[in-house]
This record gives sequence, C-alpha cells and structure tokens, in this order.
Amino acid sequence: MKKIVKIAIVCAAVSAACFTGCRKTGKTTEDSSLAGLKNRGVFVLGLDDSFPPLGFRDENNEIVGYDIDLAKEVSKRLGVEFKAQPIDWDAKEMELNTGKIDCIWNGFTMTKDRETALAFTKPYLNNEQVLVVRTDSGIKSLADMKGKIVGLQSGSSAQEAVDGNTAFSGSVKKQIMFKDNVTALNDLSIGGVDGVVMDSVVANYSIKTSGKPFSVIDEPLSQEEYGVAFRKGDTALRDEVQKTLEDMQKDGTVTAISVKWFGRDISVIGR
Repeated sequence: MKKIVKIAIVCAAVSAACFTGCRKTGKTTEDSSLAGLKNRGVFVLGLDDSFPPLGFRDENNEIVGYDIDLAKEVSKRLGVEFKAQPIDWDAKEMELNTGKIDCIWNGFTMTKDRETALAFTKPYLNNEQVLVVRTDSGIKSLADMKGKIVGLQSGSSAQEAVDGNTAFSGSVKKQIMFKDNVTALNDLSIGGVDGVVMDSVVANYSIKTSGKPFSVIDEPLSQEEYGVAFRKGDTALRDEVQKTLEDMQKDGTVTAISVKWFGRDISVIGR
C-alpha cells in the first residue's frame, strides 16, 4: 500500500512539472516550456469564444477572429498545430496554471496584478473600456448613468474599470454581471440594462456588424493594453511567441490580418 502511495506521489510531481513547462535541476529551474510545446506538437490557446472580432464563432460555428489568425500563423511558424480552447473567463488563470491551455490570448488586458502573476508578451493592441448605450436612451455622458443599471462581463477588466471609477460606480443604481459581452449587449437591446461597459475594440466592431442602434459614449473609463499571457515560468515560450509576432509585423503579415478585421493596421507590435 505504501509503495502505491509513493508511486502516486511521484506521478503527481512529474505531472506538475509537465504542466508548468519547467523542471528543477539541483538548485536551478530549467525552463523547458518551448521544448515541451514542440514535443507535444499542439499550441492550445484559451479564450472566451464570444469576443468579436478577436475570438468568436462564425455562422458555421467555427472559432475565428483577429487573435485567432495571429495565433494560427505563430503556431505555423513554430512548427506545431493550433487549437482554440474555449474556457470559463472567470477561471482563466486556473485553466492556465493547471496546464489545460498554453496561454490566454483573447483581448487579455495587462494589469499590475496580472503581470505579477503571469508572464506577458509586450502589448500587441491598445484598448479602452467604454460605455455602450442605446442611441435613443438620452444618455450622453457617464454622469447620465446616475441611478441607472449598468451591465458588464464578470471577471473582465471592465469590472475593474468600473470599480476603479468610484464616481461612476457610486452613481449607478445597480451592476449586473454577464458571462460575456454578447449576452450583455442583448440585454441592452431589450432594456434590461441602461448601458454596458466593455472593450472599445469589441464595442465598435459589434455596432458596425450588427447594425443595432447603439452608441459609444466618448468618455472612456480606462486606457488599456492587450497582451498574451503565459504561466510565470514559461518565459522561453513567451519570448519565442514575442519574437515570432515581431517577425510577422516586419514582413507585413500582422498588417494584412489587421486590415482584414479592422480595415486598417492598429497593431502596436514592435512600436
């Protein structure tokens, strides 16, 4: 019985080492994240699959988007297959740290707390947290939301932006959390909420493609940067992805992908 227990403990330790992409050799820790990825042969990207135009499902239920196109090209250049893995956005860090995914790449905002806990690439897109309202609502500023109901995605940087703006959060009547921005905007359509705080990149794309009578208030709650996040010890993999993205920017690949989704090059890679 004791031998079985010992074997189980050893197996658990080996599994943990594989998940982190690192192994200890004496007093040092060797980062084998890049070699481990190439041995597995599959780059698994964790995402919220309701986040257009960065990562979402099209009419054929295929996961597509700006981030998806970037990651597919990175995978190709690394010589591995690509897999998009939808995850619970509230549990994104847990999904990463338990080894179920290799990175979080889906309009993931870089914050001080996240940068302390995770290994980020350099920013690849800029973003703002903005308020979206119905065009006929009469709401023209953040102050006009006083006594009204605001919706936002649970576990998102929108929630951090609202909580960080005490004047705004203290003035609204109620905050309602949604699993994703698409659901929040649907509730805005039927009057369940008076406004939705969300990423400007997603808001502008959704308004343009849906044709719904929404407007973005020209008064952002916060300025942000998007990065690709890896486990804290997986710097070798992080650095290779960063280098590949910079190569893609130099040879025009990033520009082509950006024009495809946004009509112009909005990338900040290498800038």
